[in-house]
Amino acid sequence: MKKHLLILALAFSSLNFSAQDAKIAEECFKKADYKCAEEQYAKLAEKEQIQKFQSDYYNNLGTSQRRLGKTALAFKSYEAALRANPMSASVYANLASLNSQRGSKAKALEYIDKGLQIEPENVDMYLTRSKIYESQGKKDLASKDLNQILSFAGDNIYAKTGLANLKKNSGDLEGALKDYNQLISEKPESLLYNGRADVYLKMKKSKEALVDVNKAISIDPKFSQSYVTKALILFDTAKPKEACTTLDKAVSLGYEKGLLADYYAKCTAPAK
Repeated sequence: MKKHLLILALAFSSLNFSAQDAKIAEECFKKADYKCAEEQYAKLAEKEQIQKFQSDYYNNLGTSQRRLGKTALAFKSYEAALRANPMSASVYANLASLNSQRGSKAKALEYIDKGLQIEPENVDMYLTRSKIYESQGKKDLASKDLNQILSFAGDNIYAKTGLANLKKNSGDLEGALKDYNQLISEKPESLLYNGRADVYLKMKKSKEALVDVNKAISIDPKFSQSYVTKALILFDTAKPKEACTTLDKAVSLGYEKGLLADYYAKCTAPAK
């Protein structure tokens, strides 16, 4: 009897420590301390025996590594997550997104097709696929995927901004601005002010763009995309030094530095 009680006590103790370690990892991730998150999730994944939990830890490890610019390691972590749990839709979504960003569009679409078979209403996969379709010039299919999201998640802000951005990228700046004005009137969020700032930038209205992006940052100082948008505005207004500092801020908050290579090239280019 005492032996069984000791085993149970040890088991509960182990679970308690794992829960504490997982909490530490989550806190590191929330604070954008991705180095800390990487270390914690690596430990959790290595010692976890339950495959579903192990998959989740590898998945989070991959995302932490991705934010640190460690793309090759992120791929390996996501693949380990998939081996641990081949039925994890979130892992398929991450692999699709990463492959898409690295230019492997066909592979990304394969992961999305498999993932949607597991979870037919996965917002992330539809968003990724809509961006792929848009990059391929298939705007009708991109729009169809965004509207598909709204069919089961009517308030999804990413789908709504995606439709506005389709107009923006097609050259319908007035239509995109109208959409963003309506969305902001309904729900003034950081994402929306950032999106409208980008529309203003393309309209060559730098003053209005800067006001909007600063509003976005004031609402959510940790939204890395806003700092990228602000950097583009600063480049456009001939303030490269400030722009490069702002790019560094975006990276410190988790934006993948590899995606900013073209902009960082302006930081290292000799002054004319």
